This record gives sequence, structure tokens and C-alpha cells, in this order.
Amino acid sequence: MLRLDLRKVAEFVRRADTEELLDRVTVYRAGMEPVALDLMEGELDRRGVTREEIAAWAAVRWENAIRLADGTALRCGFCDRPAVARVRRWHRVFGLVPVFPRSVACCATHLDG
Repeated sequence: MLRLDLRKVAEFVRRADTEELLDRVTVYRAGMEPVALDLMEGELDRRGVTREEIAAWAAVRWENAIRLADGTALRCGFCDRPAVARVRRWHRVFGLVPVFPRSVACCATHLDG
């Protein structure tokens, strides 16, 4: 069993941008440790994000997110945002040579790219 290092979690929370914290306390909430959620919600409070804004963020994110059986959203294959679609992309060697097609989860930002 892994032990949660609260100092590392607190450091991450202080450095994380608001969007990432909002995603973690909403669409990834089911996969988070309660103490980590408390730290993140406290940081959002310090940043002036209200409970109403958090609820609105959750509604927008869940509107298009791909839901997993564990109650969380599927993560984008290119970043930590919630995926909104699965698309076929080429797996490329050295980022250049297409080798084979593969399915990848994409957030709205990476859907076209």
C-alpha cells in the first residue's frame, strides 16, 4: 500500500494551475484521496473560487467527458484534461514516420491536432 506524502501533495497543489485543481476536485474526484481533495479545495478557496463556480465547472466538464466505470473521466492522451472523444491517430516513430493507426483519447484542445 502506498503512503500519501502530504508535503509533496501540498507542493503540487500550490504549483498547479486553477484549471487542473478544478478538474481534480470534479471529474477526477472519485479517484482522489480525501486528504488531497481537502488540500485542493482549500487552495481553490484561497484563490477565490466559490463552490458555485466549482459546481458550474463540473457541469460543463461532465457534459462532454467520457466517463469511466470508476466514476472518473477518461484522461486525454496528450494532457490531463478530460477526454471528449476517442480518435484514430498514427503512431509515429521519432514523431515523423507513421507506423500504425491507434485509438487515442482526446480533450477538446487536442481533438483537432
